[in-house]
Amino acid sequence: MDTNQDISEPRLPDSEAELKSQADIQHSLEADAYRLAFADPEFLLRRETRGIRFQLEMLKPDLDQAQQGIYSTVVVFGSARSASPETAQLSLQQAQISGDATALMLAQRQLRSAHYYDQARLFARQVASHSAHRRPEERLFIATGGGPGIMEAANRGSYEMGAPSVGLNIALLHEQSPNPYITPTLSFKFHYFALRKMHFMMRAKALVAFPGGFGTLDELFEVITLVQTRKAKPVPIVLFGTDYWKRLVNMEAMVDEGVISNEDLDLFTYVDDAEAAWKVIRDFYKL
Repeated sequence: MDTNQDISEPRLPDSEAELKSQADIQHSLEADAYRLAFADPEFLLRRETRGIRFQLEMLKPDLDQAQQGIYSTVVVFGSARSASPETAQLSLQQAQISGDATALMLAQRQLRSAHYYDQARLFARQVASHSAHRRPEERLFIATGGGPGIMEAANRGSYEMGAPSVGLNIALLHEQSPNPYITPTLSFKFHYFALRKMHFMMRAKALVAFPGGFGTLDELFEVITLVQTRKAKPVPIVLFGTDYWKRLVNMEAMVDEGVISNEDLDLFTYVDDAEAAWKVIRDFYKL
């Protein structure tokens, strides 16, 4: 972590500087007083217009999804670093050839976690298969963070079944590209994490969290907190990979310490295969 930072320096990034850094050098952005206000990107990216950007980032994906009949989603979270079995196997072969002990260890770990990629893909196929012949208002659609790894696997499962799926990507310092399996007209890019989270929850009828890092934990506990505090209606919250989640987060310890209630453990369910995850959702909604 960087140290000796200036305490007076703003903590939030400058949106105008960020957009200019992404602009084509041949078409650089320059202020123009004569532009209509709503057609002036420099004006819309000022600090004072942040509230307007919040509204736009809320409205655009909402309208687009409504127009395409996306009313109910199953949100799938998980590591962006999880590889497909094919990719993991290739990495292992290359590591074995190289003789690099560190590369071999990483490749073996990647191959073990590839199981989750396959399961996320299979789970999405089950959701898509269920919805294929349902009325529009009864259909469930996969929604992910739009990136690689587990997110790619879930979008891929829907794609393979011919079903639309949503990707809610986020602009990061190291640009994250949307995976190729998202329905193009449902591939969205966000600047604000908060607005992205709102869109995850607005249509979510269930959350399935595969093993992941800080981002997965952030989204998971956001949803658990919203349901626990009754700021959101109860939805199935499925923790995929019992060993991973119980090793990572000791929920029972929080009960023992009195910081959550024993009943709060009922807010989520541990599963270890795609069929079990889908069954939790089917049972909850009596599908």
